[in-house]
Amino acid sequence: MKEIHIQSINLSRLMREGGSTLASGEILNTIDLESEHIALEGPARWKVGVTRVEGEGGQEFWLSGEIAGYAVLECRRCLTPTPTPVRAHFQYMLRYQPGLTHLEAIEEDEEEILLFGHPDLDLGPLLSEAFALELPYTTLCKEDCKGLCPVCGANRNEVDCGHHEEPQTKLWAELSRLIGDLKD
Repeated sequence: MKEIHIQSINLSRLMREGGSTLASGEILNTIDLESEHIALEGPARWKVGVTRVEGEGGQEFWLSGEIAGYAVLECRRCLTPTPTPVRAHFQYMLRYQPGLTHLEAIEEDEEEILLFGHPDLDLGPLLSEAFALELPYTTLCKEDCKGLCPVCGANRNEVDCGHHEEPQTKLWAELSRLIGDLKD
């Protein structure tokens, strides 16, 4: 039997009575974007709170939450898959618009409002976007990663291939000498 983790929240009660509600869950294996999948190590845990607010445009809701997990990214030096912590906080103003089949963003008074058309609000796109926006540009498997050998491609963290880099230009040799002087 396949385990299903639902990434939605039902707002029916809030639409009728007002107030607030909470939901939480986890995402397993990958964070899915339209054209990309971000591998996870362990689950990414999320929680959200939604409060009905008085709005001029109809039924409006304030959604805030967070998602945290470990994205598996390539080390920028040796290309080893590296678990990297990611934590994202997000907030959205939502407005109920009956008949819409998917989330739609509009701008109103220089503020973005997300329109939704069904009381079962799919949080998947919001969670995925928030997580992806907090990914670091690069990551290292360890601070002193030695990277790949430019001659044979061996991972220098795992083997000593015997190749040594020779400065390619006089300028590079001088920069290497300066770096060596700074370390001393």
